Amino acid sequence: MACLSQQFTGLRCPPLSSSRLSKPFSPKQSQKPSFVRIVSAVAISNAQTKERLKLKELFEEAYERCRTAPTEGVSFSPDEFYAALDKYDFNSEIGTKVKGTVFCTDNNGALVDITAKSSAYLPVYEASIHKIKHVEEAGIVPGMREEFVIIGENEADDSLILSLRSIQFDLAWERCRQLQAEDVVVKGKVVGANKGGVVALVDGLRGFVPFSQISSKSTAEELLGKELPLKFVEVDEEQSRLVLSNRKAMADSQAQLGIGSVVTGTVQSLKPYGAFIDIGGINGLLHVSQISHDRVSDIATVLQPGDVLKVMILSHDRERGRVSLSTKKLEPTPGDMIRNPKLVFEKAEEMAQTFRQRIAQAEAMARADMLRFQPESGLTLSSDGILGPLSSDLPAEGLDLSDVPPAEDS
Repeated sequence: MACLSQQFTGLRCPPLSSSRLSKPFSPKQSQKPSFVRIVSAVAISNAQTKERLKLKELFEEAYERCRTAPTEGVSFSPDEFYAALDKYDFNSEIGTKVKGTVFCTDNNGALVDITAKSSAYLPVYEASIHKIKHVEEAGIVPGMREEFVIIGENEADDSLILSLRSIQFDLAWERCRQLQAEDVVVKGKVVGANKGGVVALVDGLRGFVPFSQISSKSTAEELLGKELPLKFVEVDEEQSRLVLSNRKAMADSQAQLGIGSVVTGTVQSLKPYGAFIDIGGINGLLHVSQISHDRVSDIATVLQPGDVLKVMILSHDRERGRVSLSTKKLEPTPGDMIRNPKLVFEKAEEMAQTFRQRIAQAEAMARADMLRFQPESGLTLSSDGILGPLSSDLPAEGLDLSDVPPAEDS
């Protein structure tokens, strides 16, 4: 007993509530909840066991099916599957061109879906051959589909780095080679200079124009920002060398300036002795004496820098690069350039045609006078003013010079 009393020593029982003691004991109330809980637990346990057995059977059937007939119920054969893999096999080597669709842009570039395992990225500095601050300036927006070239890989997330700039450079070099072969004149904007010449942009490429190949005596600072007519001297993509010439382009333009032709020009500057006119990159001089038949005491009363006008080519010294111009020869009546310059420009082609006819007639008269004293040439001028062959068995008609008016004194 002592031993038993020691085991119960220290045990604490909660005090009995007075409310509990006041109520009579009911066997039904104490046994019913316990019975319901036991029945519910047995029912749940049986349902879970059945579910587990069902899943086990399904897994066993699937395993057996995969082991014995793995392709049963598949709508394509293994050969078709491997062919599909080959069709969509992706080559991620640097330099490979891939088609892609832009699906997101940000301040630094654009994300491009190229059907690879991960998205590719187009940095803003690789989006265009020109300098831009945002890819949208180059027309790159979500949904745009384009051909890109792989130029690298981002080691942080294994994504590929794309470029449009490299493709555009290739196309620009190809265009320059073609233009060089065709020997055409192109426009280039001067964007820089060094001690040897200026740098001009042509199709996005930076070409070098040596000072020796610039026709004018302008300084590099004066040329900066201006567009120059240029021709290709050297196009070497491997060495990244693009050499251009303004002098060659100007020589071609000057070769097209015929005496008596009418061109449109812009007044560049005024001097006491005349006005300098820009006619397609060539500076011509409109002397004060060639502005009008009437005397012009102050050029500024007739012309101002920036004025656009029509002028006629009087002479062209290709060796010295000098072109003489005239509006005086285009006046329908003397003094029209001062009183009504608009009329002069409207009648310019008509008056120039008359001037050319007079020049041609004067030249014919000069040749006729020369041939009059050179019978060995086989031609003679008759008393009626008919230039023709000496032989009588050939047609007697020739060039009728009887009505040629005297050439106008320039």
